[in-house]
Amino acid sequence: MSNASQSGIEASPLVRLETGVKVYSLEEEVLCLHDHLRARLIRYAVSLGLKSHDAEDVVQEVFLALFRHLQSKRSCSNLLGWLFRVAHNLALKRRVRYSLEDQTVAGEELCTMGDLGPEESILFGERHLRLRRAFEALPEADRLCLQLRSEGLKYREIAKVLGISLGNVANSLGRSLDRLRRSEGER
Repeated sequence: MSNASQSGIEASPLVRLETGVKVYSLEEEVLCLHDHLRARLIRYAVSLGLKSHDAEDVVQEVFLALFRHLQSKRSCSNLLGWLFRVAHNLALKRRVRYSLEDQTVAGEELCTMGDLGPEESILFGERHLRLRRAFEALPEADRLCLQLRSEGLKYREIAKVLGISLGNVANSLGRSLDRLRRSEGER
C-alpha cells in the first residue's frame, strides 16, 4: 500500500499535472504547490496594486487557507482557479485596508529588461510606458481578465475567479487586446 493510500490523501490533479510527482502528505502537497505557484500569485497580487511585501503576506495567507481547505477534505478540483480567487479576494481586502492611493507599480517589479543596450533600453521604456498607459486606461474588469490570462488561467477559471460569465471573459479579453494593439499603432 502506498503512502498516499495510508494517509488517505491523494495528490491534487494540479500537482500531478504540473510536477509529474506524486505527493504523499498534505504538508508536502501544499509546499509543492507553494514552490510552483508562489511567484505567479505574488505577481498577480502586485498587479492588483499591492507592494511586494504585502503581496508576499497575501500569498502566505493563501497557502494557509489552502492547507485548511485541504485539511478539511474539501474539493481539490480546479485548485489553480481556487488559489487565484483567494489571492484576488485577499489582495483586494488588503488594498482597501491600507487605502493605497498610488496603485501604479514600478515596471521593475513586474519585469526585468535584461542586458539591453542604451537605445534598446530607451525603446523598451517608451513602449512599456505606452502599453502601461493603455492598460491602465482599461476598465478594471478588463485589466483583471488580462492579468489572470497572463498567469495562464483558462477562460473558465477567469470567469470563476472574477464571478463573471464565460462570454464576458472572452469579450473583455478581445476588447482589451484590440485596445493594446491600437496603442502600438497596429490595426
